[in-house]
Amino acid sequence: MADFPALPGLYQLLFLHIEPISTVLTALLIWFSPGAAWFHRELIPGLEDTAPMDARSVMAVWQLGNCYLLLGLISTLVFRAVRDALPNNPAAQERIIGASFMALAIADVTHMLWTFIGLPESLRYDPLRWNSMVHGNITFVIVLLSGRLAWFAGIGRTKYGHKAQTAKEKAS
Repeated sequence: MADFPALPGLYQLLFLHIEPISTVLTALLIWFSPGAAWFHRELIPGLEDTAPMDARSVMAVWQLGNCYLLLGLISTLVFRAVRDALPNNPAAQERIIGASFMALAIADVTHMLWTFIGLPESLRYDPLRWNSMVHGNITFVIVLLSGRLAWFAGIGRTKYGHKAQTAKEKAS
């Protein structure tokens, strides 16, 4: 792995590789195969719905696929651009990654919350009955959020923000 002081080791693996692959793959699954209807049916396990989706629902699921693609592109392209454009400035890397992680952490929390609230009450507290889609939307997002929170806490990495303040910034 290339040197990336603000996003080392496991963080780099998780946020430059695993998260982008999982989100881009989800977009492709929605758009091509098995498709929007499959994705829509899998959102809540155990609900038998074989009726064709109406055009509005298909459009909404395709647009959700676009959101998944956007998340994957931000993680893979923007984070790499930060690494490549600022190789000798870990404080700037950290500031940009931190701002991105804050936005993504807020999205993680709301994504899990709306998924959890949207589940039928009989499924909410029964993870053994959740399918891979629900685990992806809750369990996997917990893993991503935990990684972001660990990053903010400085676990397993050097924090550069406190060293980056120049005399000029301190005076203002």
